Amino acid sequence: MIGFYDYTVILTYLSLLSGTTGIMLCLNGVGHPYLGMFFLLFSGLCDTFDGKVARSKKNRTEQMKKFGIQIDSLSDLVAFGVLPACIGISLLRYAIHIPGLSGFTCYILSNYQKPATYILTFVAVLYVLAAMIRLAYFNVMEEEDQNRDESGAKIYTGLPVTSAALIFPAVLLLHLLLRADLTLLYFGVMIVTGFLFLFRFHIKKPQNRGIAILIIFGAIEFIILILALLHIKR
Repeated sequence: MIGFYDYTVILTYLSLLSGTTGIMLCLNGVGHPYLGMFFLLFSGLCDTFDGKVARSKKNRTEQMKKFGIQIDSLSDLVAFGVLPACIGISLLRYAIHIPGLSGFTCYILSNYQKPATYILTFVAVLYVLAAMIRLAYFNVMEEEDQNRDESGAKIYTGLPVTSAALIFPAVLLLHLLLRADLTLLYFGVMIVTGFLFLFRFHIKKPQNRGIAILIIFGAIEFIILILALLHIKR
């Protein structure tokens, strides 16, 4: 078979499988945006460590290295580009009904009319396009070894696409905690995030301490999301 299947690519494969599963759940029936968010967080966790795992193998060939770069970008496009867009589309037609203390039903998310749906769908499509451009640009700069500052430290030009794994779960948590329809906010954040993907500014690649903070933040989002959903079910 073509391709590589050793331990250095397992996390990247898992990230892609997670992102694809999340997409299917979001687009199934009325949609399941919250389940999709769990898979987005898991893909982010896999992406955090896939590079470290790959570099742990000392005898990787150039072909293996280039293969790893390609599948990493392709996986990121699915998990952090297409999946957040599909979560947004799922929000447009998903509703949670919560009986309030007064006996009335509270609608957290509601259905939108077709004109608004068309516009927001277009926003989601543009977001995916921005993610693809950002990933392709990163790969070109990486091949030319331009992703470094004057001191030689690794940098990102533009907001990393993988930041979607923390940004969008935070927005969706507001849906639950505030018990309000914040679907438009989700798409507004999508517009800003897509713009930041393409905006020319530099971010230093996080080191071990920064990575630990990001993991803790993602874990907090995961726990709060579970607790909030369990509270709703009650």
